[in-house]
Amino acid sequence: MFRRALQLLALACVLTLSAFGAPKPAYQPSGLVHLDKAGERWAQKTLKNMSLEQKVGQMFMIWSHAQFLNVNDPEFLAWRDALRKYHLGGFGLTVAYEDGFLYKNEPLEAAMVTNQLQQQAEFPLLFAADFERGLGMRLNEVTSFPHAMAFGATDYPEFARRAGRITAMEARAIGVQWNWFPDVDVNSNPDNPVINTRSFGEDPTLVGQMAAAYIEGAHENGMLTTAKHFPGHGDTDTDSHLSVPQVNNDRQRLEAIELPPFEAAIKAGVDAVLVAHVLVPALDPDPKHVASISPAIVTELLRHKMGFQGLIVTDALQMNGLMKLFPEGPAGSASAAVAAVKAGNDILLIPADIDAAYNGVLNAVRSGEISQSRIDQSVLKILRAKASVGLNTARLVDLSAVNQIVAKPESLQAAQWIADKSVTLVRDNKQVLPLQRTRRGTNSPPAAYQAAEGAHEHVLALIFTDDSRSESGRVLDQQVRRRIPDARVLYVDARNAPGMTPSVMAAVEKADKVIVAVYEVPVSGKVVPGTPGDGNSVAVQSASASLLRQVLQAAAVKTAIVAMGSPYVLSQLPDAQTYLCLYSNVKASEISAVKAMFGEIAISGHLPVTIPNIAQRGAGLDAPAQRSTGGSQ
Repeated sequence: MFRRALQLLALACVLTLSAFGAPKPAYQPSGLVHLDKAGERWAQKTLKNMSLEQKVGQMFMIWSHAQFLNVNDPEFLAWRDALRKYHLGGFGLTVAYEDGFLYKNEPLEAAMVTNQLQQQAEFPLLFAADFERGLGMRLNEVTSFPHAMAFGATDYPEFARRAGRITAMEARAIGVQWNWFPDVDVNSNPDNPVINTRSFGEDPTLVGQMAAAYIEGAHENGMLTTAKHFPGHGDTDTDSHLSVPQVNNDRQRLEAIELPPFEAAIKAGVDAVLVAHVLVPALDPDPKHVASISPAIVTELLRHKMGFQGLIVTDALQMNGLMKLFPEGPAGSASAAVAAVKAGNDILLIPADIDAAYNGVLNAVRSGEISQSRIDQSVLKILRAKASVGLNTARLVDLSAVNQIVAKPESLQAAQWIADKSVTLVRDNKQVLPLQRTRRGTNSPPAAYQAAEGAHEHVLALIFTDDSRSESGRVLDQQVRRRIPDARVLYVDARNAPGMTPSVMAAVEKADKVIVAVYEVPVSGKVVPGTPGDGNSVAVQSASASLLRQVLQAAAVKTAIVAMGSPYVLSQLPDAQTYLCLYSNVKASEISAVKAMFGEIAISGHLPVTIPNIAQRGAGLDAPAQRSTGGSQ
């Protein structure tokens, strides 16, 4: 409440100054991504007047948090001091992350932060973010789209174009000009722990079409875009945040599967290509050359052979997929940054040690290891990118306009429509769906984990998550209870599954129908005990999987599995007779799942990936709507 009060006070100050005739500052322009003659002149002149120290600094970006901070707060002062000391070219906007939880902030807070930092900078800053699912990936009260694989399930690129437009419009309103999206990896490996539903699917043509549409839509509202993770992170079973993945495909396979979506993105005018920390022996046999530091991959393949002339950016330099190849400490950070520049990268993201990385590159130029013309080439591209989104004419955003642009009803409706169209019915034994309402209305009863004694409990909903304390399942829970007030809802995770097994199995026996919602989505850098080397995974963890199998053994005929994330979890549950895929855990997908289970929307999605030994890409049972929603949302 205190934080929201501060936001409202700041907004009131802006409006009050405007009302009393204070001069209105120049705000960042909206419109197409476009480099005009004035922007080109500004880029050339700015480069000419820069010192070497300033030029090198423009190639680095570090994190900033989208949270309200007083200008004298130590964290804000640290950002300001780094900005001035290293002449940073921009920031990646994110939020705090701890113990598996993202602590999302508000859009007005984010806009205040970008404005504050722009005011401190000697050159306009480029703000970027991982808005893969729209601003909802980092912020509250904004438009949140389903994961990319849900778009693939619709097989309708116009949805990607619409998402690009809306995300660009909202991002520019808060001062973010660059999205690290679309993900053009072809997810051909069901065991991929870090791409998975972030990919549009396993068909290179579909992935390319979706990516191109997204890029074109984002450009319409002034957003720079990024194709990632070059030359393809889809066919890996290792998370590059934790270790060094290897793509073992031959050159012919790479040119047929992994590279075509990047070619489609380049043809569509993508502004940047982000290079992964993955070993690709077919492209560079050096075991010390992950793609991000490989001249053969960055310069020879991407720039020369594929003809990409835009920004080439590393994945975060702090990731283990890169840093495990270098010594620990400052010397390793310096060496990694120098190697990335020598490979041909223009922007170096999130080094583990900004001081060491910056001075490492600066000293490499001073010693002649890296030429100044090489630095000039990258910095000119960076300045051109800034000018193409109008940063040469204005840096600030209008705080009073945020609530006019962000989370428009029509934007939220578009996200819901896309989620509705993605629902995929893979199996249906006709015994579980559709569920029947027991009461209409818009008011849900108080949320509870345990139903009262004596409740009818004819429908049991089991919500399996990585952590039952998370938000996962809350909206689905609410939506089910609005339709069936006496439904019993139980939350299960790997920690409580063994202790809950007796009560869950007793509830399953008493229920007429059982809904099992499985929330498994890719989380970068997640350590899953029990995986090789305590790596990452997007599979149901062992304790939860054991309970799930017991549920199916006892009651498969009356149970529907609902994948609120990875569709591949069905491979762990081959006995499932009714199976729905939503591909995402966002609010819109939770609402779509319940609407589909109650027959309120038509089901028309088709699998954009193959589930081994279960279903081929393209599978999906169409089902008509059987009743109206009745205003239940």
